[in-house]
This record gives sequence, structure tokens and C-alpha cells, in this order.
Amino acid sequence: MKPQTQLRSQYTFFLAIQTRWADNDIYGHVNNVMYYSYFDTAANALLIQKAALDIHHSPIIGLVVNSSCHFLQELTYPEIIEVGVAIQKMGNSSLTYDLAIFKQGQEHASAQGHFIHVFVDRQSKKSTPIPQTMRDALNPFLLSH
Repeated sequence: MKPQTQLRSQYTFFLAIQTRWADNDIYGHVNNVMYYSYFDTAANALLIQKAALDIHHSPIIGLVVNSSCHFLQELTYPEIIEVGVAIQKMGNSSLTYDLAIFKQGQEHASAQGHFIHVFVDRQSKKSTPIPQTMRDALNPFLLSH
């Protein structure tokens, strides 16, 4: 069953990404695995830019435990895409992201999916609660707001 297409207006955080020559596959469009890379890049950009996550030194890190993507319109090289990120759910130690990829200037998503980060201690890799400062910084991106 085809999901309802997401609209640009459903997102408040966007990351522009230039598709690369190597992103295209033998069929002349961006290969499906690259969409997950775009999602990962945008979700982490939200954490770095808005929640001040220091990916090199923070005592916690986010590990992806689940992801999905619905492909609605092919992407190609060269084009600028914009990845919209919203937080669907904030758990004790996890974030579920709602993500969509838009061609520049288009209102309807070319791809949409989700990503789940579970936050763990950098050293022990054991689940750890999301710090209150990070929660506060990410609250504006919750879909329920």
C-alpha cells in the first residue's frame, strides 16, 4: 500500500544535499542505499546543529536500530535535494525520526521514511537516557507540537 505523500510544510528542519556522481547506479538514478545515507546525514545534522551533540567527544552516541524508506520518485545526479526531519517520538533513550526527501522547489516528497536512534554510552554501548538539555533542544521538532 502506497503511503500518503508527505508535504514540505510538515517539516521544520531541512538539510540540503548535493547528489554525487557516485550516487547513481547502472540504471541512471540514485541507488536505493543512498537514500538511507541522506536520512542518516540529515538526522545527525539535526542533533549536531540543534542539540549540540558532539559526535567526537559526547559521552553518548545514537545507534540506528531500525529504518525504512518508501521510494516515490526517482532522484538523479546532479540535483540538490532537501531532507526534511521531524521527530515522531521521543522515548527515554530513543528518537524516532520522520524523514522525507524533496527535490529542490517541490512540495511533495520523492521519498519518505523513518529512522530510530537508540542512545547508548559511548564506552559500554549500554542504553542511556537522552539528557534533558538534548530533550529541550529537540522538543520544537516533535510532530506533536
